[in-house]
Amino acid sequence: MFRTCGIVFLSLLLLGGCAPKVTRIEAGEVRDLSGRWNDSDSQMVAEAMIQDCLNRPWLSEFSAKSGKKPDIIVGQIRNRSSEHISAETFTKDLERALLNSGRASFVASAEERQGVREERLDMDVNAAPETRQTMGMEAGANFMLIGTLNSITDREGKDAVVFYQVNLELVDLSNNRKVWIGDKKIKKFVERARYRP
Repeated sequence: MFRTCGIVFLSLLLLGGCAPKVTRIEAGEVRDLSGRWNDSDSQMVAEAMIQDCLNRPWLSEFSAKSGKKPDIIVGQIRNRSSEHISAETFTKDLERALLNSGRASFVASAEERQGVREERLDMDVNAAPETRQTMGMEAGANFMLIGTLNSITDREGKDAVVFYQVNLELVDLSNNRKVWIGDKKIKKFVERARYRP
């Protein structure tokens, strides 16, 4: 009996000791565990690049000529790094920074527009006439933001230097001219713990 209880107690102790400890942290807190691209990098790069983009001459020139804020769409952001980086997360960070600036309007992506169009078609059949939205009234974009995420890793033993470069370009959709090109660089030194006797 005591032996069985002892085995059960020991098993519970071992299983409990193997469970991970999870601590909630603030979403804005920076914790670099691996040295790889993370949420903090994504937010920092998006905000810095959009700030740079919106403080360049193309914006005042467009506003003076058209009398309105530009409508921007985020096109393809390609991940050409050596890591799996969620381009969608980075794209959403770009969209958030653009919208929150108040200096540009935003147009839904092709995928998002398809879902909205399906909803409008459904409204034509199922919604009350006074609440239906009219087809063919979408806003077109004036500019498209495109770019790449790149990385270079230099490794020696357990240590590494990881260099990230994000390149973004803003293209005028009326004439395919690039009106802004920006880049943001991040360099991280990743030092792995060594066994010390």
